[in-house]
Amino acid sequence: MGYGFLSSLFCFTCTFLLMTFEPTSSIIINTSGCDFFQGSWVYDDTYPIYNASSMCSFIEKQFDCDGNGRPDKVYLKYRWKPSASCELPKFSGQDFLMRFKGKKIMFVGDSLSLNQWQSLICMLHAAVPQSSFSLQKIGNLSTFYLPDYNISLMLSRNAFLVDLVQEKKGRILKLDSIQNGNSWKGVDMLVFNTWHWWLHKGSSQPWDYIQQGEKLYKDMDRLIAFGEGLKTWSKWVDSNIYRTHTKVFFQGISPTHYNGADWNATKVGNCDGETQPITGPVYPGGAPPAVAVVKAVLSNMTTAVGLLDVTTLSQLRKDGHPSIYGIGGKKGNDCSHWCLAGVPDAWNQLLYGVLVTAEKSNI
Repeated sequence: MGYGFLSSLFCFTCTFLLMTFEPTSSIIINTSGCDFFQGSWVYDDTYPIYNASSMCSFIEKQFDCDGNGRPDKVYLKYRWKPSASCELPKFSGQDFLMRFKGKKIMFVGDSLSLNQWQSLICMLHAAVPQSSFSLQKIGNLSTFYLPDYNISLMLSRNAFLVDLVQEKKGRILKLDSIQNGNSWKGVDMLVFNTWHWWLHKGSSQPWDYIQQGEKLYKDMDRLIAFGEGLKTWSKWVDSNIYRTHTKVFFQGISPTHYNGADWNATKVGNCDGETQPITGPVYPGGAPPAVAVVKAVLSNMTTAVGLLDVTTLSQLRKDGHPSIYGIGGKKGNDCSHWCLAGVPDAWNQLLYGVLVTAEKSNI
């Protein structure tokens, strides 16, 4: 069964603009008639928005591809452009800071959340380079704070959203437990993400057992486990989040580029050596099945959750990964994370565009 078929099972319009859901339905309000997530990458000589090496001293070394010696620079010069009928609002760091002055924003998820969080704090710091800031990490919580705006941008590292606990029997991934959620309350905007760690096997698998109800499993279909965990998260959001106080987004599924056959490469390879995006709006390999699971779960929630549907636009950027210019150098090949500056900047531009458009539409 192909990825495209699985995605079509749950296909609906994903331009959402902070949306009103009727209870137990998936009504998405789209007053602009625009889908920011369909389009193509265009060359823009004014890019990148920031220089990671010189402006973002706090950036993870694994994301600073230019600083790690990547010789080609064209990958830094691409801007996401929605389809002809749509105009994505230009990102303004100063405006973003004023909108969220005195607020708290939290990204919750794995290292792809780290990727997006670091992108956003770089974009904001580049907009107000003279403003002082602090960066603090306590346990799994990192906080970037700009005192001039009294704004906190936080990252809560949580690869599964549901609980992974150490017990006598071993490390147990609990699909129907989400005690971690207590630390997500009282925030003005939440951006959630999970997927990549659900696929890990062998020595990189972080659990010994999966628990659902009273039953322990040595293993189970990872897509099913992912769906059950996501349902638990959705119930937590529906029970604990009030749309009048907190905006909620799901980051969407960030793709990998380990199989060149997915983009019809003449030689089956991976992201290493790729220097340009795929032209046009269509990714030959189709969507990963996790996308359909996410859309199905979100469509059954009573809380308004915006989907940052970044999968296709990110799939087109086979050139955007650290590859051998990441943390492992030439001993590794990272086709999962993204260079900064790079693709996650577009994710944050889309987040900003949705927020701005939603406000103009009084949604």
